[in-house]
Amino acid sequence: MPIKILHIATGLQMGGAETSLANLMAFTDRAEFEPRVLSLSDDQPVGDRIRALDIPVDTLGMRAGRIVPADFARLTRHLRQIKPDLIQTWMYHADFLGSLAAPFAGNPPVVWGLHLTVNDLQGVKRGTRLVIRANALLSHWSPVRIVCCAENTRLSHAEIGYAAAKMMVIPNGFDLAKFQPDESARASVRAELGLSPEIKLVGMAARFHPHKDHANFVAAAQRLHAVMPAVHFVLWGKDVNWENADLSGWIDAAGLREHFHLLDLRLDAPRLTAALNVASLSSRGEAFPMVIGEAMACAVPCAVTDVGDAKSMVAETGRTVPLGEADALAHAWQELLSMSDEERSRLGQRARQRVMDLYDIRGTSQQYAALYKDIISSWRK
Repeated sequence: MPIKILHIATGLQMGGAETSLANLMAFTDRAEFEPRVLSLSDDQPVGDRIRALDIPVDTLGMRAGRIVPADFARLTRHLRQIKPDLIQTWMYHADFLGSLAAPFAGNPPVVWGLHLTVNDLQGVKRGTRLVIRANALLSHWSPVRIVCCAENTRLSHAEIGYAAAKMMVIPNGFDLAKFQPDESARASVRAELGLSPEIKLVGMAARFHPHKDHANFVAAAQRLHAVMPAVHFVLWGKDVNWENADLSGWIDAAGLREHFHLLDLRLDAPRLTAALNVASLSSRGEAFPMVIGEAMACAVPCAVTDVGDAKSMVAETGRTVPLGEADALAHAWQELLSMSDEERSRLGQRARQRVMDLYDIRGTSQQYAALYKDIISSWRK
């Protein structure tokens, strides 16, 4: 019989961990595993993507930042009804509550998932900081394994007291059939934006959050504009729109409104990503940035800040600059854009090959499968 795996996520909004979960579900061997997903809070938009795979998705509708006895009781009842052979949790609140609830539902083995780098807790909400600290203590008792999406994630959590001996790294994987070079996307996106086909685009996919440092992106754009005034900039993600007073204010102060395109949350990321000449990351806080792996899979060269595992992901196929240094980021963009189309294409193909070699979702899925089978084999002895 297939092994029943219950994946518990804090939520299913559009984010790196949630996308990784959906990618894993798409490539799970259904002959070996019977997956099911439970969201503690919301289930959109990623929940529908998982349901389309004929995988059940349930939600408890918990309010963010609140843990009340009634919610915990509903969680334990759900676990008793599902009777999973193994629980895989995704994100801190799910790690915490999944571990506490498991003993009340047959005590299946619990595997945690860590998808952030915790170098500076000051930028994290107070409630989440408390859960992170509690999990550091809980990690020595509950999870049988702790899967980190990046080496930097493993190191930073070990430094604050997480059980280092239980940790392992399984990098996020990318669907190379979904994210791939697409010349038609380059033409159609420029047409959508009202731009001529030869216009060069620098872009970034990221929700609006201090860790993403959009101010740094805009400052770098202002510097690049001074030497390459024809370049346009495309940003998309939650709250990335002209109604965002902070973001639009920075752009207007730089005098670049006519050169920026703010597309808000989009569901056509493969198309937008494949349309770029250069993909960028201006973040101050990341673990294993999915958007960079996706851009590399589309054969788009990347210029990234040295955050999380971004430098090791890009390696020699792009450029890495220090955090918060707009001059350096603009210079990296200029270097990549100054290449001939042929040179940039060759660099992009090397980036795609790197994803094929190291971060193919099929390899990631196989690593999770091996882990689950090993745990179940030991647990049942």
